[in-house]
Amino acid sequence: MTDASSAPRWPGSVALVLASSTGGVGQHVRSVARGLTAAGASVLVCGPAATEEQFAFTGVGARFQPVEIPASPTPADARAVAALRRRLTDTPVDVVHAHGLRAGLVAVLARPSAPLVVTWHNAVLAGGLRGAVSRVVERVVARGARVALGASADLVDRAAALGAADARLAPVAAPTLPAPRRRRAAVRAEFGVTDAQPLIVSVGRLHPQKRYDVLVDAAARWRTRNPAPVVVVAGSGPAYLPLAARISAARAPVTLLGHRTDVADLLSGADLAVVTSDWEARQLFAQEALRAGVPLVATAVGGLPELVGDAAELVPPGDVDAVDTAVRALLDDPRRRADLGRRGAERAATWPTEADTVAALVGLYTELAPDASGPTGPDADAPSTGHR
Repeated sequence: MTDASSAPRWPGSVALVLASSTGGVGQHVRSVARGLTAAGASVLVCGPAATEEQFAFTGVGARFQPVEIPASPTPADARAVAALRRRLTDTPVDVVHAHGLRAGLVAVLARPSAPLVVTWHNAVLAGGLRGAVSRVVERVVARGARVALGASADLVDRAAALGAADARLAPVAAPTLPAPRRRRAAVRAEFGVTDAQPLIVSVGRLHPQKRYDVLVDAAARWRTRNPAPVVVVAGSGPAYLPLAARISAARAPVTLLGHRTDVADLLSGADLAVVTSDWEARQLFAQEALRAGVPLVATAVGGLPELVGDAAELVPPGDVDAVDTAVRALLDDPRRRADLGRRGAERAATWPTEADTVAALVGLYTELAPDASGPTGPDADAPSTGHR
């Protein structure tokens, strides 16, 4: 695997485009921006102002220009297209790289003169009118991009089936977590967890796709265990109020923590990690849990089976009984938990790193813009100052 210090240099310029994000996509774009800047590239990030506030792209050497791309299609998309077109006219780049279908649609409609790459981070799961609209967007994005990158093999297949001229696998590496800042006992004390009690952790956006309702319903059954486990979920999102109501009605031992920046600490205090999503590509929390040596129960969906192999306990999606059974079995078998934790860390050591991800992108950008020689905008030599 590539070490950051030996990553190939690329003196070109790239615009990274993203829509509204509070989780994995924003983290990935920040990671890519940091790596590309270190590789000698000029990086412009275009996305909602809130993404800069949360992920601080300018803090890793990129420039940022606001382009308000909401998470769902709205009439404001026309303004987003016009805004992105202006940004790319004011600051020409060698490659445009959009992340996610929403950003990909805006980038396709902006018709950039530079080659367009779109990374597909998520599958379309919605039904009805919203699902129909999303499937039209998929087709437009697949056919409008020079290269479609899929974060998992099923996304690559989907892009190719919809007419992508060039669809490739591009696994998304989870940014390396910092070392825990607190001891295990201190983390557990925050949640009133005794030495004998299991602490179960999940991290992700509070969105219906994550199926935290399944985790809540399973956790309600664990209330009668002795000792009863404590379940904490870190993340924010639109499903907060329904989940809080469900937790209260079921009297489930689950606490919604909101957005947290101390995932490394949470994992240091955890006995078990759980992912209950209906679909994931290479979910960042699953990667973080295995790297930390925390045994994982996860749904066998999307790219997760390929990601974890036999180093996690896999269950069907939407199956409360399966989650309940898997968690109980692991809580009752410390040797199995220890074995999964060891194998998880070993499995994680084989994954592409952030530096590998950047090296692959540098290779792709070099292929698409072989004559790239650095920034070409009117203020290309000016130092990065963030919002301009």
